[in-house]
Amino acid sequence: MITSFYQWRFVAIAVISLFLITAFSFAQSAGNSGSINGTVEDPTGAVVPNATVEIRNPVSGYDRSATTDASGKFSFPNIPYNPYHLTATAAGFASHVQDVDVRSSVPVNVPINLTVEGSSTVVTVESGSDLVENDSTFHTDVDKNLFDKLPLESQSSSVSSLVTLATPGITADSNGLFHGLGDHAENSFSVDGQPITDQQSKVFSNQIPLDSIQSMEVIAGAPPAEYGEKTSVVINVTTRSGQGLTKPQGAVTASYGSFGTSTVGFNLGYGGEKWGNFISASALNSGRFLDPPEFTVIHDKGNEENLFDRVDYQLSTADSVHVNLGFTRSWFQNPNSFDNVLHIGQADPSNHPLGPTDQRSQIKTFNIAPSWTRLLNNNSVFTLGAFVRRDHYNYYPSPNLFDDLSPIQQETVAQVRTLTNTGLRSDLSYVKGVHNVKVGATYQQTLLNENDRLGVVDNGFLPSLNDANGNPCFVNNAALGSPCTALLPFDLTRGGGLFTFNGHTDVKQLALYLQDQISKGNWSFNLGVRGDFYNGLTTHREGEPRLGIAYNIKPSNTVLRISYARVLETPFNENLIVSSIGCSNAVLNPLLACSAPNSTPLAPGWRNEFHAGIQQAFGKYLVFSGEYIWKYTHNGFDFSILGNTPIFFPVAWDRSKIPGYAGRVSVPNFHGFSALMVFSSVAARFFTPQLSGAGAVPSAPSGVFRIDHDEKFNQTTHVQYQPWKHGPWFGFNWRYDSGLVAGKVPFATDTTTPVDLTVLTGDQQLQAGLFCGSQHPTLFAPLTTCAPQLYGSTLVQIPAPGKQDPDRNPQRIAARHLFDVSIGHDNVFHGDKYQVSFQLTAINLANEYALYNFLSTFSGTHYVTPRALTAQIGFHF
Repeated sequence: MITSFYQWRFVAIAVISLFLITAFSFAQSAGNSGSINGTVEDPTGAVVPNATVEIRNPVSGYDRSATTDASGKFSFPNIPYNPYHLTATAAGFASHVQDVDVRSSVPVNVPINLTVEGSSTVVTVESGSDLVENDSTFHTDVDKNLFDKLPLESQSSSVSSLVTLATPGITADSNGLFHGLGDHAENSFSVDGQPITDQQSKVFSNQIPLDSIQSMEVIAGAPPAEYGEKTSVVINVTTRSGQGLTKPQGAVTASYGSFGTSTVGFNLGYGGEKWGNFISASALNSGRFLDPPEFTVIHDKGNEENLFDRVDYQLSTADSVHVNLGFTRSWFQNPNSFDNVLHIGQADPSNHPLGPTDQRSQIKTFNIAPSWTRLLNNNSVFTLGAFVRRDHYNYYPSPNLFDDLSPIQQETVAQVRTLTNTGLRSDLSYVKGVHNVKVGATYQQTLLNENDRLGVVDNGFLPSLNDANGNPCFVNNAALGSPCTALLPFDLTRGGGLFTFNGHTDVKQLALYLQDQISKGNWSFNLGVRGDFYNGLTTHREGEPRLGIAYNIKPSNTVLRISYARVLETPFNENLIVSSIGCSNAVLNPLLACSAPNSTPLAPGWRNEFHAGIQQAFGKYLVFSGEYIWKYTHNGFDFSILGNTPIFFPVAWDRSKIPGYAGRVSVPNFHGFSALMVFSSVAARFFTPQLSGAGAVPSAPSGVFRIDHDEKFNQTTHVQYQPWKHGPWFGFNWRYDSGLVAGKVPFATDTTTPVDLTVLTGDQQLQAGLFCGSQHPTLFAPLTTCAPQLYGSTLVQIPAPGKQDPDRNPQRIAARHLFDVSIGHDNVFHGDKYQVSFQLTAINLANEYALYNFLSTFSGTHYVTPRALTAQIGFHF
């Protein structure tokens, strides 16, 4: 507990900050977007109505156009932060071309003076300078025009799939989980300015629907001061808006594919000059909702329903409001392995026949995020926002609790868990001269409730334990000493009942930041400082300087950059309570594999990270951006798991060191052809001892090991071709992964000692692709031992006998190549007002038989998607 003085100071800072926020009670684009406004005039100064103004970013693929009104005015609201190439055309006038940079919510005013066609005019055309940004922060911009044609592996986690395929530095994992630059899940979203730092994989929460997104900026470099907590990757999302759409625009889509997967979706945008509404609704039903532990799908049905609504309204020339509303419900079966069905036909203690494991989950998520924006003057914009987001997670055991028994699950578990994140945010943006200043504050409270019920369903579990003195728990079938006596009342095989754990806490956080992007000649400086105050089960406060420098060598279209960031990393909120205090509970202690009978509360960590990078354009149609990263973290976070249950809990190791590199090669549209390649390599080295959280036992005799999301190299190449603008198109993905660490696979300690394989069941040996010479395991006849020279795997890279090292040479999932293809036509019948689209997508075209991971301490075993075909038809208006 913090001292009363510190409590008072924390509260005082929060109250003062909120007072300053509310002082501007009616505080023009919101969140992560700006706007471009202007007037088109002729050489005499008269306005030009019906002129066409277009803005585009050749790298992200963003492209929008507007027509000037009777007074010659045009407006582009909700524009993602980026440089743009602007073109204005009108009958009888020469084209006007210029570059416009949008870097804040302060509106950019662009006066345009057209010249008479045929007069002497110098025209600026697109060049390599349009492909580079003089920005010290390494990032990737992706627009809807790109990801609409990108074959995505996971329809139920399409946003995660998009980030994985289109962003450098991302390691792919199962169930929509991705690891940014060597960290477990230190990723955060900023949706129209709303911070979301809790996990967004589909076993924890529900994601924003993909068709509600206009564009994304994914920051993999040193984060600016406005971003904190989980910043290995920051995903800035700008949602679609109906403002300015004076004619309704929308689509109705439906698809059907492999595993009985079907979708239906609807979106509509409509508005006027001062208001707009965009609404999206979709539903998904699949026979392969999660990535299962078998290539053959067993017990894996699921469905998801999504609703998103964005409302924009301009109250006056200075004041505007913006509201995001969202609700998502997902229900799914927890996939079974063959081990989960082998007990069928046996009897439980009441002599009832056992059936297959039938565990299910349901997640309900709602989000409400209003904001007010006030244009104070031509240089300043003030924003005030509020938000509340809630995840309600239910995990249901099998109707017959004994059906939950499997070789890796000795308990039955039910869970009701809620995470409610509420907060206020405000910022003041000021742009003048060389300065682009932003100062802001965010206060949030996260209410956590964990309600678990569990019992032992393996009658051999208690006899396998020892009491506090090292004696067997059972002598002549009598329990002796703790933990034996503590667990006996909850051993269902011996007539016990369910143990109930109820936990609650309120995590309070305050963040204050100041940053300034200074542009001076060829130089760009990003200066900032951030202060984080964390008050949860532990407390911490951290000052965090941020610094970035970029230099643009204009003759060669080269940008050099370096940056540094100090970051406070907050603990994961999912199952934070049971991980922090569970070890002090006599019942939970042995189930969580705790090493001591004490509470182990997780405290925030802190990181120093250094980046150096280069961006280089080659002509007008090729640009490369690369970054080298060094990250040093005290209190390196990871996750562990209770058996084969959904109780994944956070743990912290002493420290981590993560060096690596990431890069991106982009080919903007060239006669209908475009390409994107992203790649990365990181070394995720974690150091013992474990500092906090419940039990996690890595094999690290030297005190350092590679975490199970470490990967030597990965890359994605996406190629897209559309011969003519309104014709058919073709998209192709090639994804290569060198393989995650798979530390649970047995290995040969030397060239003579047989490898002990009894630690794995026959099913687990099959999952890992193990063999011993010509011998292969079966479900009922597993391998027991194997001579080192005969031992191997078809799915895992196992070090040579005597060469295994948990840091330098660990076991890894075998490398894999996955190919995806998508073909389609956006206007099959060449309609004007109404269009019909068709799309056919093939995921894992070669039907590659491969693993994501094997007995991962976080998520277990999962296979990649087998070949999956999907056909989609759409009606657009």
